[in-house]
Amino acid sequence: MDKFIVNIIHRPEMVPEYSATVTGQGKEEDIGDKKLITESLDIFKTQQRLAHEAGLKTTIQMTYASLFNDEAVELAKQDHEKYGDEIALSLLGLPCEEFREKYKTKDFCIWMFSMEDKKAIVNDVFEKFHDRFGFYPESTGSYYMDADLINYIKEKYPMVKCAVATCWEEGPKAYHTCNNSWYTLFDGGPWAPWIPSKQNTHAPAANKEEDSGIVAIPHLSRDLIACYDGNGSNFGTHPQNVLRGMIYDTKTWEYPYLYNLIDQYRDLAKYNNGYSYNMMFVGPGWMNKMGRWEQPYELLLKSYTDGCNYYGKLKKEGKLIDMTMSEFADYFREKKGVNAGNYNEPECAPWRDILYGSDKQLFWYCDPYMRACVNMDQGGAIVDLRPYVAKLEWPVGIGTKHVQDASYPFLIQEKYRAGYFTHYAGAGTVRSAKLSHNGEEVDLCLCPTHSHFSEEVIDGKKTRILTLDPVDIEFYDVKLTLQTKEYFEEGSSNIKIERNILSMSDPNAEVYLDEYITACYGTTEYPEDMTGITLTCEGENPQSINYEYKCRDAKLDGATAVSAVIPAIQTKVSLTPSAKAEGYIEEGYAFSPMFKLGYKKQIKDKEVFATWLNLEKAN
Repeated sequence: MDKFIVNIIHRPEMVPEYSATVTGQGKEEDIGDKKLITESLDIFKTQQRLAHEAGLKTTIQMTYASLFNDEAVELAKQDHEKYGDEIALSLLGLPCEEFREKYKTKDFCIWMFSMEDKKAIVNDVFEKFHDRFGFYPESTGSYYMDADLINYIKEKYPMVKCAVATCWEEGPKAYHTCNNSWYTLFDGGPWAPWIPSKQNTHAPAANKEEDSGIVAIPHLSRDLIACYDGNGSNFGTHPQNVLRGMIYDTKTWEYPYLYNLIDQYRDLAKYNNGYSYNMMFVGPGWMNKMGRWEQPYELLLKSYTDGCNYYGKLKKEGKLIDMTMSEFADYFREKKGVNAGNYNEPECAPWRDILYGSDKQLFWYCDPYMRACVNMDQGGAIVDLRPYVAKLEWPVGIGTKHVQDASYPFLIQEKYRAGYFTHYAGAGTVRSAKLSHNGEEVDLCLCPTHSHFSEEVIDGKKTRILTLDPVDIEFYDVKLTLQTKEYFEEGSSNIKIERNILSMSDPNAEVYLDEYITACYGTTEYPEDMTGITLTCEGENPQSINYEYKCRDAKLDGATAVSAVIPAIQTKVSLTPSAKAEGYIEEGYAFSPMFKLGYKKQIKDKEVFATWLNLEKAN
């Protein structure tokens, strides 16, 4: 029986990030505004009531400000007793008169503080929670929690077992959408629950030694196409997101997209051993009585009522289980096999467009060694790749090199580094292949197709397989049909890509296959310093290039591997072939700061050639 789990999380912010500017518009800032605090509590009560009326229990994430409010504390205690709601602690909602007076700052993002202040704030907030409730929380969270912060919390408060720890793909795209003023820069993490490593929150733990001791959940369950292509704040399981994206009928106030999004997450149980997950995490600010964006309060209220009722309907039909955060943490560790010592079970998400009416399909894969995105619209090209295998230590906050930027670096990112489609010069990051014949060339990025997911045991290893529908490629004097298969072997830190020539109009014809990866590294749209990277054709008589933007290349017939070592992100990436082929490496130049690794081979009708994309930690 498939299990679809939902966490409903409410936080009683006393000074919500949205309401403060709306309610107090035209007035001097008053962080202790009694009208604002009263309205925020009323909205929190409404949200709790709507969830309970739908038959759902919640996790109440108390904010620091709410711990000074007797009514908020009493409400949490009552709902814990009556409905079984979990009383947890949020590291959002820090701003209040007491916090401002003590810390002398308007900062409110816990990951951006200095480590010294992070520790002081954690101690302060957790001890205040204990003073009010007589116990410490088992769950906490923020929009993002860096590894040093999580490690400190787990050391000081070992009872904590679950945390909201990232917002999926909330990076430069969200920053730009907010007029370059919303500094939540943390692309590159998992879209579904995971166990963070002690080294880097975004990189899942590979073993018990790396296990941070908590189960992390993302802030909202987001559309894995729409959020990747555009602004994540418009396409998630928070009714506010759907309204913000104006994805509703203005006459009927209906929003089928919200239900379709929830249902597509339900469908992921087919690909993840019978388990799928959703979360809805809201504060009070967006349900302000003065309305939000162009929506009146009545629509805001209706949207949250309908969202809760849809989850409630699924529960009544036996299709959903509502859990608190701490309950889910226990379930997740058992379900994923972590309690038995297996940290390698991946998260898989074949995803289709449910918003724009296109035929687009992506496949997302995440395990302790990588996060990868395969785009069927581009012939099965890999268009996003994060090398988790490096377990890159990346301190965040004041006093570090990364005050705001908490993203996990990419090797491939088509949105920030062009992908296949570039301007007239240079190249973008992508893992694809080209076929050429008598001076004509076709890149598989130009051959849209669809894929089918399966799981097999190959040579004793569990392997997830993407089988793409065959594509027809027509040259002037020969036509061929090619099929691609992509293999993700559990725990291997590689992706095998297999090309099979199913048929040729001329059985004696030969075509050249060029398997390649064009890559770089970074976390934003802007280029990094590529000097220090070493490209190598490995094998007898190896050839290397130390990156200096000189547009050089080298090749080696029979190369055992073609590789790049990138010291800045402690990563080695390589391609290896299934049969003898010519390996090559290419250095980029200033206007195209990439590198390219590839294999070229002549292939004929019915021939199969495979290459492996391998990721390793480079010390």
